Amino acid sequence: MPPRIAVAGFLHESNTFHPWLTDRSAFEQQTLVFGPGWVREWGDSHHEVAGFLRELQEAGCQAEPLLLGWATPGGPVDDILFAEVADYLCEQLHGGDYDALLLALHGAMVTPTFADADAELLRRIRQVVGTDFPIAVTFDLHGNLPETITELCPLVVAYRTNPHVDQYECGRRAARLLLRQLRGEIRPVVAISKPPVIISLARQDTSQQPVAAFFDAIRAAEQLSPVLAMSFLLGFPYADVPHMGPAFVAVTDGERELAQHLVSELSERLWRERAAMQAELPSPEQAVCQALRSRKTPVILVDFGDNVGGGSAADGTVLLAELLRQAATHSLVCLFDPEAVRQCQQAGVGATLTLTVGGKTDALHGSPITVSGRVRLLHPGTYEETQPRHGGLRVHRMGLTALLEMDGGNLLVLTSERHPPFSLGQLTCLGIEPRQLRIIVVKGAIAWKTAYLPIAGTVIEVDTPGLTTVNIHRLAYRHIRPMYPLHEG
Repeated sequence: MPPRIAVAGFLHESNTFHPWLTDRSAFEQQTLVFGPGWVREWGDSHHEVAGFLRELQEAGCQAEPLLLGWATPGGPVDDILFAEVADYLCEQLHGGDYDALLLALHGAMVTPTFADADAELLRRIRQVVGTDFPIAVTFDLHGNLPETITELCPLVVAYRTNPHVDQYECGRRAARLLLRQLRGEIRPVVAISKPPVIISLARQDTSQQPVAAFFDAIRAAEQLSPVLAMSFLLGFPYADVPHMGPAFVAVTDGERELAQHLVSELSERLWRERAAMQAELPSPEQAVCQALRSRKTPVILVDFGDNVGGGSAADGTVLLAELLRQAATHSLVCLFDPEAVRQCQQAGVGATLTLTVGGKTDALHGSPITVSGRVRLLHPGTYEETQPRHGGLRVHRMGLTALLEMDGGNLLVLTSERHPPFSLGQLTCLGIEPRQLRIIVVKGAIAWKTAYLPIAGTVIEVDTPGLTTVNIHRLAYRHIRPMYPLHEG
C-alpha cells in the first residue's frame, strides 16, 4: 500500500497592535475549508500546499487533504476559531490511519491566549500522534519561531524569497524530505538560533543586500552532505511576543552539533551587521513632492505604515491627503471602506456623490477625508492571478468594490475587504491600465514588487504612520526581549 500522507494548512500573520481580532468570518471571506474541498481552488495555485500535493502525486503516495485556513494578515486569531481548527485536526489525525503529516503554517500566528499559536498547534498534534510520527512543516519567511519548535518538529522548511514566489517549491522540498524520512533514508535533527536584531521591513527584499548575502550563505551550507535544509526567517516585527525576531534554522541528517554550529555562526554574523538591517525613509510630504517631479512614471509610492500584508488597517489616508494637498493628477489609492462602498452602490454607476473615506479603523493611519467623484464601476471584487505572486494565491477576493473617479483623473478604489497589493489584477479587473497612471500608492512593504515593479517608472518608499510603521520606535512593545535597535547593544 502507498503511504497515506495527511495534508493541512492553517496560516495567519498576526499583528498584535491591530485592534480587531481575526475571527472565523475573516477566514471564511478568504479560505476556511474542513475536508478536501480546498483542493479545487488551491491545488493548482503557487502555494506550498499545491507543492505538497504535486510531490506526493509524483511519488505515488496517497494524499489526504484535511483542512486549509488562510486569512488576510490582521489582528490576533480568535481563540474560539483556533480551538475549532486544532480540535478538528487532532480528531482527524487520531482517527485516521496516516503515515505522516505535511503541515503549512505561517510562524507568526498569535491568539489572545497563545503568543506562539503555531507551536501550540504542533504541541496539540504531537499529543495525539506521538513524538515519533513524521511531520514536516513549512513556514513563511516572516515567521517568529520560538526555540521550542525544535522539540516539536525536526523537519522545518521556510520560504527563501520576499516577495514570496518560491512557496510552491518550498512545499515540494518539504515533501521530498518527509518521504526520505519515511523510507528510512534520513534521520533529521534540527537546531535554531535567534539573534536579538529586528530587521526593518524596508531591508527584507531577499534579492537585495544586506539580507541577500545570508541567503547565499544558507544555500552554500546546504551543499554539505549532512545538511538537509537551511532556513533564514527574517521575522515579523509587528508581533509583540517574546520570540519575535529573525531565526536561522538548520536541519541535518543526524548531525545536531553541525546544525547548531551553522546557525550560531550565521547568527553571530547577523549581529555584527545589525546596523545595516535598519532603514530611514522620506516623509509623506517629501515623497509626494519627489513623485510629482519625477518624469519616470508611474511612480510607486510605498505606504509602509499601512502595509495590508503586514496586518495594517488598509484605510490609511495620509498619502491620499498629501496627494490632494499637492494637487496631484492621475493618481490611484486603494482604501478598505465597506461603508463608502455601500454608498457608491446605493448611488449607482455613473452617479456623482460626496462621501467620507478612510481613517475609520483607528486614529493611527490618518483622518477620514471627504472627497467627491463619479462612480465609474462596481465590481464583485474577485479575480484570478495565473503567475507566481507573493502569497501563492490563485483566487483573490476584495469583496464588493467601487471605483470612484475624482477631479484631475485621480482614482479611488474602495473595497469591502482588506486587500493587499499582491497582484495587478486588483486594478486590471476594474478596467484600469496601471501604466497610464502618474502615481500609484501601494499599501505594502516588499510583497508588491513582483506585481508592480515590471510597470514602475520610479519607486519611492515612504515613512508613513500606522500599525506597520518602518520606524519601530513608534510601537509600544511590552513583551519582546531586549533587541537592537530598540535596545542598543
